[in-house]
Amino acid sequence: MAALPEEPAEVVVKPDPDGGVPPQPPPAPPPAAPPTTAPVEGEAAGAPGSGGEAAPPKPAPPGPAASPAPTDRQTLLAVLQFLRRNNLHESEDILRREARLLGEEVAAAALSPAGPGAQGTPGGETDATGGEALLSRVAAASGAAGGGVAAGASATPGGGAAVVAAPPGKVGGGVPVEDQPDVSAVLSAYKQQGDPALYEEYYSGLKHFIECALDCHRAELSQLFYPLFVHMYLELVYNQHENEAKSFFEKFHGDQECYYQDDLRVLSSLTKKEHMKGNETMLDFRTSKFVLRISRDSYQLLKRHLQEKQNNQIWNIVQEHLYIDIFDGMPRSKQQIDAMVGSLAGEAKREANKAKVFFGLLKEPEIEVPLDDEDEEGENEEGKPKKKKPKRESMGSKSKKQDPNAPPQTRIPLPELKDSDKLDKIMNMKEATKRVRLGAECLPSICFYTFLNAYQGLTAADVTDDSSMIVGGFADSTVRVWSVTPKKLRSVKSAADLSLIDKESDDVLERIMDEKTASELKILYGHSGPVYGTSFSPDSLWATDHYQPLRIFAGHLADVTCTRFHPNSNYIATGSADRTVRLWDVLNGNCVRIFTGHKGPIHSLAFSPNGRFLATGATDGRVLLWDIGHGLMVGELKGHTDTVYALRFSRDGEILASGSMDNTVRLWDAVKVFEDLETDDFTTATGHINLPENSQDLLLGTYMSKSTPVIHLHFTRRNLLLASGAYSPQ
Repeated sequence: MAALPEEPAEVVVKPDPDGGVPPQPPPAPPPAAPPTTAPVEGEAAGAPGSGGEAAPPKPAPPGPAASPAPTDRQTLLAVLQFLRRNNLHESEDILRREARLLGEEVAAAALSPAGPGAQGTPGGETDATGGEALLSRVAAASGAAGGGVAAGASATPGGGAAVVAAPPGKVGGGVPVEDQPDVSAVLSAYKQQGDPALYEEYYSGLKHFIECALDCHRAELSQLFYPLFVHMYLELVYNQHENEAKSFFEKFHGDQECYYQDDLRVLSSLTKKEHMKGNETMLDFRTSKFVLRISRDSYQLLKRHLQEKQNNQIWNIVQEHLYIDIFDGMPRSKQQIDAMVGSLAGEAKREANKAKVFFGLLKEPEIEVPLDDEDEEGENEEGKPKKKKPKRESMGSKSKKQDPNAPPQTRIPLPELKDSDKLDKIMNMKEATKRVRLGAECLPSICFYTFLNAYQGLTAADVTDDSSMIVGGFADSTVRVWSVTPKKLRSVKSAADLSLIDKESDDVLERIMDEKTASELKILYGHSGPVYGTSFSPDSLWATDHYQPLRIFAGHLADVTCTRFHPNSNYIATGSADRTVRLWDVLNGNCVRIFTGHKGPIHSLAFSPNGRFLATGATDGRVLLWDIGHGLMVGELKGHTDTVYALRFSRDGEILASGSMDNTVRLWDAVKVFEDLETDDFTTATGHINLPENSQDLLLGTYMSKSTPVIHLHFTRRNLLLASGAYSPQ
């Protein structure tokens, strides 16, 4: 889909009484040419065959013919090129006949008729001639000056297009060509031509049309209500029609979907033009195109309606602020649409989710795992030789084969494993051999860590991968770390004492610790505001050699509220208050996935252990599941009644745990969710998803705390589930 820098606005053509265009008999009706639309896929602006019958142009009053000014001649050529590229042959012939009456100079430079094999530019793209850009300037100029129109296309009641030339040396009925204002100024003036008193009538007319449409089209076309309402209100406020804006808001704000209520509260505070300058959210909304995904049948129905009503005010907003993503096939149902909409900028464009993503896991390094003492051969108490335990496959041996969906090993530079890293991996593999295999018939035990007397306000929590420490971030700017094992926390010895230690000894890491400082709790100071995120390095390899960011991922329209690295370290997922989830490529900083569907800010993210799926939670209480490879939503888990702050897959990926501010931990059957996915070409191309209406058959268990919201979850290496939160007395 390609967006034009400026799209031509097609307006009704009025002959200039002072001009010199001789009368012409009504020509044969040209093919239908609808008003210019927002950029759509596979739909050239004003493409023939779009429906509706053409009406002949009105004859112009008599007047002397004259040669056009150079600027008019260039404009005429640009219009002819535009019509030719879009296969509007009859409209092109009409314009050429009209143009020949202005002088023989135009005839000498006129374009040859486009043959049957001429191809239009798909998707509304401009070619090297820049014809469409010039045409848009002409259309903008047509509405700037009072009176006539220089040149433009008109959506007549029958749905046809009429294009005429202006009198020589004049634009819009009396403005000399050399005195034309700047293009941006003309465009700004054109936006203000709508009668503010008619905005309610325009919106009511469209609302009545959509509500009376067939059920299959009504759900898709209803997506227009919210973005049109916002932009019409902002346009009234921007042009200082404050009373009309207030009346418009009060009349129609109650018709919007409930998940837009927070945005509407912000919108209601913008009552003056000056208020808009300092509001970043509304600035982003005004400058970002709102994306709508509509079937071609529904789009054609909307287009015919606006042609008949000549509702140019609506079309101007559509072409400038909306991005209509058209797909071929059956219209989506209300349930399918509701599952995907709700973000600040509408749905994601399908192109945003087509880039290849290497979601597979990297090949594990081959590390020899020594046998435990209990596994070695020997004699038992009775003097008989011990039986060998059956050898289990370790995590390392499972990943010896290269995953076909994994990125190349050298795609991003990864540090070589140190001896301490290898030792930790060996411990991890040993723990994995003792891991409990979870499932619907074998649910995990849950251990809850409650922060009592947390008057400082617990805002974040995390647990180390080996489950030996837990950390809490607080609103008073402190970070507090607890040991949850008998091993206490110690500080490093002073520099003088460190100089006496043999750095080559095997137990150097133990020797550098000062036993005098051992305690169960350490408090870290340094922040100057609430601590909203805490994280232990999974391998003690946080990069501290740079004080500037290595990558900046820019694209969200509001605050970033949570982040999570992909298991293969090549991608990072971010959740935002703009109600979208984005997946970023660490290698180049590009956004490779945009997921929409949540109705509130996102607060939790979790990748499945195999890297293929992503779970997200938000203030809407829903847990959404995404197929990263296809860029599709594949599951919706309903049950929580408040914000979902914690999500975690079990170590084997068979159970998904979710924790919420509703004081509950819920366990979901991840195997059942992902076992039968419909990811065929049609589903991928159109975004049609069929989610079960009831997700209760996926719920394995609900566990309630007395009065403690759940803000963090963690599965140990043996699949014991740890939960944490601060006690909140009622």
